[in-house]
Amino acid sequence: MWRVISERFQQGFRTGKFPLEEPKLPPRFRGLPRFDGECPSGCRACEQLCPFGACAVREGKMVIDLGRCLFCADCPACPQGRITFGNDYRLAVRRRQDLLYSGAAYPLAEPLEPARLKLFGRSLKLRQVSAGGCNACEADCNVLGTLVFDLGRFGIQFVASPRHADGILLTGPVTENMRSAVLDTYEAVPGPKVVIAVGACGVNGGPFIHSSETNQGLDTLLPVDLYIPGCPPQPYTILDGLLRLLGRR
Repeated sequence: MWRVISERFQQGFRTGKFPLEEPKLPPRFRGLPRFDGECPSGCRACEQLCPFGACAVREGKMVIDLGRCLFCADCPACPQGRITFGNDYRLAVRRRQDLLYSGAAYPLAEPLEPARLKLFGRSLKLRQVSAGGCNACEADCNVLGTLVFDLGRFGIQFVASPRHADGILLTGPVTENMRSAVLDTYEAVPGPKVVIAVGACGVNGGPFIHSSETNQGLDTLLPVDLYIPGCPPQPYTILDGLLRLLGRR
């Protein structure tokens, strides 16, 4: 017993100080994109080169759909190398159209409306649903329960049953085999409830968007309250989005 207590004191306090202090992310982390320079006149190469259809040119400006973007390390979309990734992990939004990013101010997620915020602002229980995901987003959701992030200190917890939940947090592209399970889980959650789509697959189908076996994102089936893009999203990206939804950021 004394050996355990001694080891615990040696380990010290491991929980991060987020949100009081900004997290220290590795230099290789890929966050909000940055655009360098101007597009050549008439160039639309990014529309053909992005393998996931995340890039487009509108009125002479490059637009990245962060809901489709997989944040590739060396973005192949722009031959001129205009697209790089910054270190800003704050990516969650409330509306799908807000994920269309052109380099202007990014509309971060706003809190729930007052009625639901009063109910869930201090205690939010979520049922996590993996709807055909590769387990990357699922892993980054699970790690939020470790002592580094300690999701429970914010009153947010994952629960085993939708009947004990205030909403669902979904990962994966919603395969046809999981469609009925997702809808049944949603119906089992007592209202009012929240719906959160995590990762490129959950937001818009990810690399499987054109497959006949997926539903191209959760909002084709259910009303989504929070979109958290990424492949997978950094745990701090998920945590930041949850706290913004609850008016804690």
